[in-house]
Amino acid sequence: MDYDPRLHRRRSIRLKHHDYTAPGAYFITICTHQRQCLFGDIINGEMRLNEFGQIAADCWQEIPHHFHPVRLDNFVIMPNHVHGILVITDTPRRGMALPCPYPRQFGKPIAQSISTIVGSFKSAVTKRINMLRDTPGTPVWQRNYYDRIIRDDLSMQHIRRYIQNNPHAWRIDQLHPANRSPL
Repeated sequence: MDYDPRLHRRRSIRLKHHDYTAPGAYFITICTHQRQCLFGDIINGEMRLNEFGQIAADCWQEIPHHFHPVRLDNFVIMPNHVHGILVITDTPRRGMALPCPYPRQFGKPIAQSISTIVGSFKSAVTKRINMLRDTPGTPVWQRNYYDRIIRDDLSMQHIRRYIQNNPHAWRIDQLHPANRSPL
């Protein structure tokens, strides 16, 4: 069946009136397709990246080279997901929760926005992994991603600890394959 916008309605999970190009910190979680453990293993509380995991780590580290107002904060590549903090540091407007100044259309990229940055990352990782395993067109990621706007220093500290401790807590993580959560 072809796409029909009257029948197939994907709703955005982004905060409705937030400007995702505004300076601020964003906690991002991106899951692999069907939560496949593609990126390596947790051994003694430490993430051991395999070749695909190293591709994901390298692409994450390259984000500031492609999106200049972005700075990376803590991140971790887990067996089947990525957690990271992206900080947009420089745009003409200041403030963390400005109303969205442009007409947003679901599925339409907006330059320097969090969704464009995440989409670019996902695309680069998918292309490199599929080239390596000779499987063009095979999905690597779930269709969307999760974000949280970090609004204060206390939240930032809490999220940094969560990211840092994520490999140690893998067995109880809701994204662990044995813990089939509905996320």
